[in-house]
Amino acid sequence: MSRPRSDASAGSATEGGSDPLRPADHADGAASDEVTQPTLGVIGWLRWGWRQLTSMRTALVLLLLLAIAAVPGSLVPQRSADPNGVRQYFVDNPDLAPVLDKLSLFDVYTSPWFSAIYILLFISLVGCVIPRTKHHFKAMRAKPPRTPARLSRLDAHRSEILEYSDDVDAAAAAATAVEAAEQQLRKSGYRVERYDTAKSLSVSAERGYLRETGNLVFHAALVGVLLAVGIGGGFTYTGQTVIIEGRTWVNTMLDYTSFNPGRFVDEDALAPYALTLDRFDVTYQPNGSQGSGMAGDFVANLTTQYAGQATKKGEVRVNHPLDMAGDRIYLMGNGYAPTLTIRDADGEVVFSEAVPFLPQDTNMTSLGVIKVPDGLSDQVGLVGFFYPTQVKLDSGAYTSSYPALINPVVTLDVYVGDLGIDGGVPKSVYTLDTSEMDKLTGVGTDVKSLELAPGETAELPGGRGTVTFENEAPAGAQGYDGSVKRYVSLSIHRDAAATWVLVFAVLALAGLLAALFVPRRRMWVKAVVQGHTVHLEYAGLARGEDPTLAAAVDQFAVKHLASLPDTARTPSETTPDVD
Repeated sequence: MSRPRSDASAGSATEGGSDPLRPADHADGAASDEVTQPTLGVIGWLRWGWRQLTSMRTALVLLLLLAIAAVPGSLVPQRSADPNGVRQYFVDNPDLAPVLDKLSLFDVYTSPWFSAIYILLFISLVGCVIPRTKHHFKAMRAKPPRTPARLSRLDAHRSEILEYSDDVDAAAAAATAVEAAEQQLRKSGYRVERYDTAKSLSVSAERGYLRETGNLVFHAALVGVLLAVGIGGGFTYTGQTVIIEGRTWVNTMLDYTSFNPGRFVDEDALAPYALTLDRFDVTYQPNGSQGSGMAGDFVANLTTQYAGQATKKGEVRVNHPLDMAGDRIYLMGNGYAPTLTIRDADGEVVFSEAVPFLPQDTNMTSLGVIKVPDGLSDQVGLVGFFYPTQVKLDSGAYTSSYPALINPVVTLDVYVGDLGIDGGVPKSVYTLDTSEMDKLTGVGTDVKSLELAPGETAELPGGRGTVTFENEAPAGAQGYDGSVKRYVSLSIHRDAAATWVLVFAVLALAGLLAALFVPRRRMWVKAVVQGHTVHLEYAGLARGEDPTLAAAVDQFAVKHLASLPDTARTPSETTPDVD
């Protein structure tokens, strides 16, 4: 044994490099020396960032952020689903709307910030799933782990001591017990492996890999949902149109009032079909009854036709869309479309159309616009109200007291001037820009608004011509006896991702259930021969929380002991579960 040395001698030996207890390249650090940290460098930082991005914690945070980012899409109208609502929002909120528009809140799902979260979540999930899948595949192919030397240290443990008579081979009995345990564990769905040594016989069993499989299926299904929404959304489109009774709408771009296609939609290759509105039926609660004027049922009776095929009858109701060539057609609204005819001073017809009036209240008081750019001495615009059942209020203004046609009246205010349609800028057919026009009738003028009942004609101011409220049934309409046509507002929607999203959602749910309810556990049975006794040990170990593990070990032990041959053996000791 070496003799201790003094600090001085140790120091001198170190300085001379002859200290046998220290390596030759050892250097003493002074207390004032600074610790030098290794630098990560660009590659190191990139590796660190990738590990942070592909962690499960980051994926959960991004999933939560994506859900929060989608909230504005339900609070404000979206151009992709409700372009008319966006226009109205600008009218109602002229100061706030431009700010929201700069933040892309009217295009939430195509905004840069939403797309960034979406892409990061996709990368994070893929980065999580692929390494874990490789690891899981290797684990499934690996053998169950070797039997621990001390099973009594595990959370769930039970031991039995079996005594045999002198004429029974205890070693053979131990082998029989372990073989029986192996068979029973295999029948219970465990993967088993024998680990026999000179001192003991044991079987190691493992099951519950379906738990991790379900976890991976869940996350892979989330990736599938992201792909389905991202790619399928490019083939999705939504359009709106208005069809007046007796008219036909064709699935072409010219017949849409608004159309919002995905980036992969070919607008020149839409499915060829046509819809004709034969009749729109609606029932209202009678006057004087509870809920008077409330609508009981809506149904648009249509004639449908594919290119080159015979016509068929179809119906569209609220929440009951019509399927046409992969498109779903929804009933969004309805209203009245009185037919108005405008003639010039010589009696020549310059305008004759059924004009859709937009409902303003539950009694179908409706607002409509007529634009006559040509045929008269000036460009003329008319802004009117239609009252299905006209009544006069105490203030002198008109309103409708009931939504059905009982006393239909149209009132019109006439404007002349520049309609603003010659500048090449698209204008809504439902609004009239009066900034460059003069008002000739109505409030603020000396002339009353034009007031017409069905079949009546009124003079346009300044001898410009006449306007007539026609009183005739729409051509081809069956069972129609009113003087005003009805129209329906339809939304045509194609969702190429819906089926795939449903499939991946079902897979995600199945994977989540497996990950939550399938226990991952290991179990061991070991037999040790000591003379004419066999010491049996049963033990289990769970990966994660498993409150039923101890009960499962006890149940297996009881079942296993009951299956052993009882020739000349008696259990001499039972040790219950040990935590």
